[in-house]
Amino acid sequence: MADVALYHWEPNANSGKPMLALMEKGVAFDSHYLDLLNFDQHKPEYLAVNPLGTIPAMTHGDKVLTESTAIMEYVDEAFAGPALMPADPADRWRVRWWMKFMDQWLAPSFSMIGWSVFVGPAVRAKDPEELKAAIERIPMPERRVAWRKAIYGSFGEAEMKESQRRVALGITLLEEALGQSEWLASDSYSLADINGFNLAYALPLSQPTLSNDTLTPNIMRWLRAIYARPATRATWTMGRTDMAKRVSILESEPA
Repeated sequence: MADVALYHWEPNANSGKPMLALMEKGVAFDSHYLDLLNFDQHKPEYLAVNPLGTIPAMTHGDKVLTESTAIMEYVDEAFAGPALMPADPADRWRVRWWMKFMDQWLAPSFSMIGWSVFVGPAVRAKDPEELKAAIERIPMPERRVAWRKAIYGSFGEAEMKESQRRVALGITLLEEALGQSEWLASDSYSLADINGFNLAYALPLSQPTLSNDTLTPNIMRWLRAIYARPATRATWTMGRTDMAKRVSILESEPA
């Protein structure tokens, strides 16, 4: 049994960030897959690990760590292996700038769109009383609101338009930045790239009119370069749903 255990869902978004960081560092870990669509993260077994019921969570010895970006930084600093933060202070600032931009500004918009087209429909067919009880078990009130909106399709039109606007602007900023350096924050692969890939790997499928080889060649080069890394390939084999299969769009070469 490894000294590290990771409680996660699919290798994308928040769960995928520490998964890929651990793989890049070569850290062995015990994988505990939580089926988000079955509300595993709100069951007593997991709440005993993380009472807030959010995923991912990681244990290292007797330490319990939550919040995906903070976990990534911990992984990079606590374990041997390739450095995932650049040495130059300005480059490190750019890594943190991009991670904050993604976590606080861009990721919520991706999440809203994803929940409305994937998560909500995936659980809507369950028994209504079972769904109601599952929502009531969610520890955090704001998460209960988000789940209700996703399940019952009640995201407002203005909310969805704002999310689409943010995604379009985010794509523009990513394309510009990736035209200036090989990787997102500098010329070295970093946590910013791991963070960004887990958010944007399916862009050519989810936003085909905004991100493709013609309009965003820098983004497409970057996504394919990350997907070609052995750690990324190994991480994505851990997926169990069709959501993880979307990464196969990156197998194709530019037209």
